[in-house]
Amino acid sequence: MGNRLTQIATRTGDGGTTGLGNNQRVSKNSLRVHAMGDVDELNSHIGLLLCEDMPADVRAVLVEIQHQLFNLGGELSVPGFELLKPEAVLALDEALERYNAQLPRLQEFILPAGTRAAAQAHVCRTVARRAERSVVALGQEEAIHDAPRQYLNRLSDLMFVLARVLNRMHGGDDVYWKSERMQRAASL
Repeated sequence: MGNRLTQIATRTGDGGTTGLGNNQRVSKNSLRVHAMGDVDELNSHIGLLLCEDMPADVRAVLVEIQHQLFNLGGELSVPGFELLKPEAVLALDEALERYNAQLPRLQEFILPAGTRAAAQAHVCRTVARRAERSVVALGQEEAIHDAPRQYLNRLSDLMFVLARVLNRMHGGDDVYWKSERMQRAASL
């Protein structure tokens, strides 16, 4: 990863290919490039979430996630390379346990809504799921390590939990789905 960009507009991609970290040229429509792009988009959405007001500990978790997503993207950009470590997955497990313990049990499905920060966390959750699907698709065609897939799976769960935490930050709550079946059951 010693190469640093000195020129952004190289025009080398004008023909529909892009360079990987090992200098290999691949189609911009390849599974690997889709996975890299989805991870990059996820990282950008987390950057947008970080513009919102939030507890310092949540902010610190999200900043670390951004660094780990950059590692994940780096790993995807070099076939066979390992940059995202299993310890990063364990850190997400620990954060999931810590933040989920603060929340009441879910009694109903919730909508991706509430505060702007919570809604953005839900956007991050859905983009993480898409990135995970892209990594799974890549893994079905090429050998990749387990950590990228596991990390994205845990991250989408954590973003759901953090959305709930962010909705409660100033005394708010989840926005519950009002299903007709549940409303009928409640009126009986």
